[in-house]
Amino acid sequence: MDAILERSHQLQQALTDFVLEAEGELAQALETYAAIKSRRGSGDNNQQNLIIDSFITEGRVGDASPLDLFIQNHPDLSESDRTLINSWHRTFIGLLAITKILPDGFEFMNWLTDKHYIVKPSDAQTLQDMSRLKEGEILLARISPVTDTYWTFSGSYTQMGKLGKPKLAVAIGNFKDNYKNSLYSDAPDLLEAAWQSVAQYHQQFIEFFGNDEITLPGYQLNKKITELQEILTQKSLEAAGIDPSKSIAEVAKEAGIEEEEIKAAAAELGADSKVVAQIFDKKSGTSKMVMPKIELPADLKKAEQVTTFSHPRWGQMFLPTYSKIKAILEAEDGQSIEGSEKFIRHYLEDKKINAFIWHRLAQHYPTQLEKVLQNVLQRPEFRLESDLDRLLSEFNKPIEPELPEIASVPIHLHNLFQEAVAEVSKLKPKGSAGSPLGIRGKGQKKSAKGFQ
Repeated sequence: MDAILERSHQLQQALTDFVLEAEGELAQALETYAAIKSRRGSGDNNQQNLIIDSFITEGRVGDASPLDLFIQNHPDLSESDRTLINSWHRTFIGLLAITKILPDGFEFMNWLTDKHYIVKPSDAQTLQDMSRLKEGEILLARISPVTDTYWTFSGSYTQMGKLGKPKLAVAIGNFKDNYKNSLYSDAPDLLEAAWQSVAQYHQQFIEFFGNDEITLPGYQLNKKITELQEILTQKSLEAAGIDPSKSIAEVAKEAGIEEEEIKAAAAELGADSKVVAQIFDKKSGTSKMVMPKIELPADLKKAEQVTTFSHPRWGQMFLPTYSKIKAILEAEDGQSIEGSEKFIRHYLEDKKINAFIWHRLAQHYPTQLEKVLQNVLQRPEFRLESDLDRLLSEFNKPIEPELPEIASVPIHLHNLFQEAVAEVSKLKPKGSAGSPLGIRGKGQKKSAKGFQ
């Protein structure tokens, strides 16, 4: 085993001890970080170890990270030790598929970004424990750089076995839910492109609807969203250098693709054959990302009223109850409206009602909202201006936006999910409802989990 690899193991152990034995601000920062992360996890030993390990590289104590504090508190560290520890700011978590077994480690492919890594366990026991792993198996693991050519495991890992495409799609969807801030952490270019797509969609939404907030009956809104989808896809085709006025046969011939392949993909997406830009992107390499299908969930299509919001960072939000909460806040005595207290609590507890919605309500109804929250929460001292964000955090609502569902996704993930849906559709009895995998097959109107 390389000397630097052995040294990385020693330093990892020393870092963990340093954090766990800390007092004062560092201990308080760990406690706060763990409390937030535990809300999304399973709470088992693996989850707890993962929280501590991620805090070491991601946590903050003022303007410093635990890595910075460790270096500051150990002035006897060599220059090579300091360089190695500083490189661990690049540590990330991923769904790592084994592509090759090496004598002293593995070659992995991170499913989230399609990037490849050589990873070597930093101690003999871990290497022995992993000796039974086979090619194709998937691990949920954090890895840290050791040299320019290989990485090592940072903390424990979770073995997930070999996963077929449907189960892999679900695993990636779960990863997206549980580790949103780590989705493309080893590929900043993909992350930037995803965020840019959200801003671009918002701009198109404003141009199409003339506002960032609209309220329509569900069936009308669905038609409008479909029209917007067609405009966006048309622009994607134009950006890819495809002439949408040409017939499908002409486009297929120019792209070097079988016409049936285009038709099959179009049917799977529920789109017109001439607007399947992702096929051409895949073949021509003109784009790394694909815009997800935009579709109003089935239950909202039947709603009497749906209010839709668009934001360049928060993405797109659909609320069939926004008119009701406005009525509560606009009434002279909102508390007198039947079910108002239960409704306000629902808005606090529902994950779909994010901080953006609450800030929009605070902007339009500051006095009324403050009074309602004082009464519902029985907190007469509550002040909207100073206490709202603290309240939202209390109800597990992120104050800063996380990458929304509307964001474009890498082509390899989009293709995986389409193939997973196709497999589920073949296995599923005709006419059966719902998908136990959380992904949508042909004819199913259930909104997809994870990427679409």
